[in-house]
Amino acid sequence: MEIDVVSAPPGEVEADVLAFSVSEPAQLVGAAKELDDVLGGQLSQLIADGELKGALGSLTLLHTRGELAAHRVAAAGLGKPAQIDADALRTAAAKAAGRAASIGATSMAWLLAAGDSPLSPAAEAAAVVEGAAIGPHNPGRWKTSSGDNESKPLERLILCGGDAEAVAAEARRANVVSTWTNRCRDLVNAPGNELTPAALAAFAEETAGRFQTLRFEALGPDEIRAAGMGAFAAVAQGSHNPPRLISILYEPPDAARPDVLLGLVGKGITFDSGGLSLKPAGRMDEMKSDMGGAAAVLAAAGAIAELGLGVRVLTVVASCENMPGGHSYRPGDIVTAANGKTIEITNTDAEGRLVLADALWYARESGATHVVDLATLTGGIVVAIGDFFAGLFGNDADWSAELIAAAEASGDHVWLMPLHETYARYNESTFADLKNSSDLRQAQPAYAARFLQEFAGEGPWAHLDIAGTAFLERGRGDYYSGKGATGYGVRLLTELARRLS
Repeated sequence: MEIDVVSAPPGEVEADVLAFSVSEPAQLVGAAKELDDVLGGQLSQLIADGELKGALGSLTLLHTRGELAAHRVAAAGLGKPAQIDADALRTAAAKAAGRAASIGATSMAWLLAAGDSPLSPAAEAAAVVEGAAIGPHNPGRWKTSSGDNESKPLERLILCGGDAEAVAAEARRANVVSTWTNRCRDLVNAPGNELTPAALAAFAEETAGRFQTLRFEALGPDEIRAAGMGAFAAVAQGSHNPPRLISILYEPPDAARPDVLLGLVGKGITFDSGGLSLKPAGRMDEMKSDMGGAAAVLAAAGAIAELGLGVRVLTVVASCENMPGGHSYRPGDIVTAANGKTIEITNTDAEGRLVLADALWYARESGATHVVDLATLTGGIVVAIGDFFAGLFGNDADWSAELIAAAEASGDHVWLMPLHETYARYNESTFADLKNSSDLRQAQPAYAARFLQEFAGEGPWAHLDIAGTAFLERGRGDYYSGKGATGYGVRLLTELARRLS
């Protein structure tokens, strides 16, 4: 999407749709009041008639009939002033952009600081860009028909108001991150017959090829076994599609903190049948999304490189399929992870923590000083906190605080969960150092995180369980309005890297 920043009066802004935000109860302030004056009070009349509302998600469209340079005006509701935040602006912008696209518009202008937004014009611009880019994203790119009524995304977004330089900088950053977020969504939505581990590695290689600051490497089955990654190799052995251990190293010319290497680790199960501990048939089709963490860290690497952020980053993805078959690993098997710990397999559907165990070790052995892993790890986290927050577990309070701050700033929200030593007992095995699952129906996300901690090495580490946030079974009622991948984690990780720069 092309982004322009202009300082023209509202009546002179040329666009298919000129949009502004309005709070509840609806009132016109700032640029919106100026716009109403140009329109001869038509907007005020719509408010008086009860047609123009400020409720979150509401949208009122008005044809200008040549009174403005723009063809139409859209008033997008933000909700009550006390509840207005960046998410509300993202939702309002998504509603406006979606409506604009549905009527064939290719350009939309947005009047900054036209409502009761508590954000600066630059921060508002970033939220509007994200909403306009992320909200209308179409997950159905495999459909062969393209009827006349099928909407297409906006080609141009014009931002009006505020300090032009600051607005342009934030808008450009948000546009880059949103583009990579949507690339992540396309990956996660891709079917398992298309997105194999080899195909995911090809995406990573293509991403690295775009930037001189990125270096790509991938290990195949023989190299994975030679490296002693027995946990990862065990999960992979049931599939005909071979695994890949993917890594991308980002080396900026001038790192702000040369002693810091941010490790981003992603679970990359491109299809998860559950293995011999077979999942129920219902909604197994959604298990193509079990590589949501891998897609997020790879897309974040692309966004970080495109923005030229000043922190060194190592991205590591353990990618394979978890399939039943004659070569599959079995309940009762004992495998040895790369750090030497032995693991009793009690459930082959608890495979994510096994591949992450070796990926975390690989990231630390490769020099990562601060690590965060993302994984669609447990159904328990969805039961516990739903689809808005990811569960955050960490071994370092300061590092967790960094993640929380980046999450709130980015819109990829997290909720801090307990990681207490008592959860280690759920992973105790009679026969090996650990077991990969407990038969007690308690604390599933917490004991899974505690399992990962055994392989996270020394130094700050955080685990994000994104099972509820990476792939939606239904719309959330905000700027994510439908089923499918969200691209969760790309914005958070890019913001984290920016804060470390």
